Amino acid sequence: MAALAGRRCLPRVWLRRRPGQGHGQHYRAALCTELKRPLAIEEVAPRPVQPHEVRVDVHFCGVNFADILACRGQYQEMAHLPFTPGMEFSGTVLETGTDVSTVKEGDRVIGVTGLNAMAEECVTDQKSLWQVPEKVSLQEAAVLPVSYGTAILALDHRAHTQPGETVLVTAAAGATGLAVIDVATNVLQAKVIAAAGSDEKCKLAMKRGAQYSVNYSQGSLKDAVKNLVGSGGVNVAIDMVGGDVFLEALRSLAWEGRIVVLGFAGGNIASVPSNLLLLKNICAMGLYWGRYKQQNFTVFSKSLSSALQYCQQGRIKPHVGATFKLEEVNDAFLHVIQRKSTGKVLLSLK
Repeated sequence: MAALAGRRCLPRVWLRRRPGQGHGQHYRAALCTELKRPLAIEEVAPRPVQPHEVRVDVHFCGVNFADILACRGQYQEMAHLPFTPGMEFSGTVLETGTDVSTVKEGDRVIGVTGLNAMAEECVTDQKSLWQVPEKVSLQEAAVLPVSYGTAILALDHRAHTQPGETVLVTAAAGATGLAVIDVATNVLQAKVIAAAGSDEKCKLAMKRGAQYSVNYSQGSLKDAVKNLVGSGGVNVAIDMVGGDVFLEALRSLAWEGRIVVLGFAGGNIASVPSNLLLLKNICAMGLYWGRYKQQNFTVFSKSLSSALQYCQQGRIKPHVGATFKLEEVNDAFLHVIQRKSTGKVLLSLK
């Protein structure tokens, strides 16, 4: 993904307002018009809201690696060109459809949508929105959906983490890694070993609440964990790296330990040695957080409601690592691709 935005001409139908179309003036949006090419910033015409839909004035949009994969044509769900990426946002309600009962004009909300959030406006189903409590800023709220929703389901719903247990988290300085540290330490009262690829990232993880840190670029993760907690191992491992790091984390588990796979940032997918599962009664599982929206909406919604509640109570403190303007979206992508990001990367639309 190139660092500089390249403007691309779209078909006129994208730029022309048809009679009766839309709510207001044209708005700016990041558009993927060709896979593996820089995004373009174009003005597009708003479309009418359907009876169950809501138009939101977007203030912040999260930048996730999944957005980059979608723009490369490598995400699980393929989008039709041209499309606007962006799966999470915060903002205020501009307009509601005739059948909408959950929010009203002026409400502050967060939203989760597969696409369309990297724009000044976003139209989405009312079921995809959650109201933001008064004490939570829209910038903080924008950090919550993907990172904290994933962390809560991984630690609580999947791994059933208990107070006093030890949690090992890899890619610990990333947005989801820091969310895992935050939730495990401050909500679930667990102890955390943060594993990251540099001393700087380890220091950030410690600053954000981890009890221990390991730089896995300097040696064996398994040996480092053993030095910290002994041969007993850790109760829970949350892995986002894959490959050898996943295998080292798996071998670091204690009796009846649980490992949750969240992704493969390292680029390699390891095979699970099933004999290890048997010898220590280990459980290995995956978590595709977004899938819960279709398969079990109650669980999905609870993860977001809980994140908002914890934030309002001051029990968690979302961390923003970098903020870019909409016209800097390609720089934001490059920031993530080059692994310069720590914490959440946001686009600011205001």
